[in-house]
Amino acid sequence: MGATIVISKLLMGGRRICHSKKVAPYLFIMPFVLSFLLFFLYPLLSTINMSFQEIFPGETRYIGLANYEKIWNPHFYRAVYNTSLYTLGTLIILIPVPLLLAILLNRKETPGRQFFRSALFIPALTSVVVAGVVFRLMFGVSDTSLINSLLIKLGLSPQQWTMHAETGMFLMLLLATWRWTGVNLLYFLAGLQNIPKELYQSADIDGAGPLQKFWHITLPMLKPVVIYVLTISIFGGFRMFEESYVFWGTASPGDIGLTITGYLYQQGFESFDLGLGAAIGVVLLLIVLTINLIQLRFFGLFSKEDE
Repeated sequence: MGATIVISKLLMGGRRICHSKKVAPYLFIMPFVLSFLLFFLYPLLSTINMSFQEIFPGETRYIGLANYEKIWNPHFYRAVYNTSLYTLGTLIILIPVPLLLAILLNRKETPGRQFFRSALFIPALTSVVVAGVVFRLMFGVSDTSLINSLLIKLGLSPQQWTMHAETGMFLMLLLATWRWTGVNLLYFLAGLQNIPKELYQSADIDGAGPLQKFWHITLPMLKPVVIYVLTISIFGGFRMFEESYVFWGTASPGDIGLTITGYLYQQGFESFDLGLGAAIGVVLLLIVLTINLIQLRFFGLFSKEDE
């Protein structure tokens, strides 16, 4: 009986704590705080610490900034160039194209809009490895590959798609466009459906045309969604690894497919230089953080209009 009374008192005390207005909010945010500390902050601090170390099996020693000095070489410069060009290409394609498609598929007059919404999102559910194998077979260097055979029938010369920088970048951008158009399309569709229809009705009464309504109503109301898509697109572009890996693995001719993340993989896991790999990761974090802060300053949360 005594043990039962003690347990019941403990349970009642626990219920009072859980229902306390001072304690309950902290209990609700505790899972997020723990996951943030365990899966983000600790790995981040550990990576920064590793970037100042030389790591061997069973042996670790601090070497100061030596890893950061080793980063600045032609391979890293090429990786930064490829990654920046790829990111710029994805921004040019994967923001305006999904936005225009979303506006088209948001119209009730568009036939088969439900089908196209689903069809455009399916590539995002497909494994990038499977998609990469299909793309690699389609754009093979032999004359019998699908795309080269079509070019020959059209009277054009076949291409060695994975052997040149221009065609290699085209393949990576094409695969990214195929994969992510549907995802960004859903973001813009969600934003469009939250725009009050009364705004468009008032614009019609005032005699506004489609371009005027797009420029003065649609774009301003979609600004938070556009900023979000822009932010995640910059992050996704600079962390790109799969689109390059499925075409060349970790070694492309003349580093035409080398990305910052691919260079990190080369040095950290293939060359077993975890300290240099950690330093590359820290530099990548600083690059992405700087670019996103700049674009948020001019277009997003920290724009002059909000001050």
